[in-house]
Amino acid sequence: MVNKLDSAFFLQQQALTLRANRQQVLAGNIANADTPHYQARDFDFASALQKAVSGGGEGSLRLAVTAAGHLPGSAESVPVRMMYRQVTQASADGNSVEMDVERAQFAENAIHYEAGMTFLSGKIKTLLAALQA
Repeated sequence: MVNKLDSAFFLQQQALTLRANRQQVLAGNIANADTPHYQARDFDFASALQKAVSGGGEGSLRLAVTAAGHLPGSAESVPVRMMYRQVTQASADGNSVEMDVERAQFAENAIHYEAGMTFLSGKIKTLLAALQA
């Protein structure tokens, strides 16, 4: 039963994890907008999600256990290939952050994250209704 629930939520879980990671990357870009020579970074969400869902990611790495009392866990983060943004308007100080682009990407990613949460919430409510009937 648990495996069926895991498989039912797996895609949304991976997508939300990647969206949260991307939000952190975009926030980092915005925070460093005034840092000289900072290069804005991002990753391709679609290819990262495809890699995570197909099992191509290394999200199931075993954690090192250094003492007998430690629990063997697994790394939950999905590694992504970070890329630098293409600069459309060069800055005098070498910074490649364009605030309009970053804000738009941040807002779009936030909307997709909220949509994913709404979809997942609806799916859970449907399963709960089926269990209570």
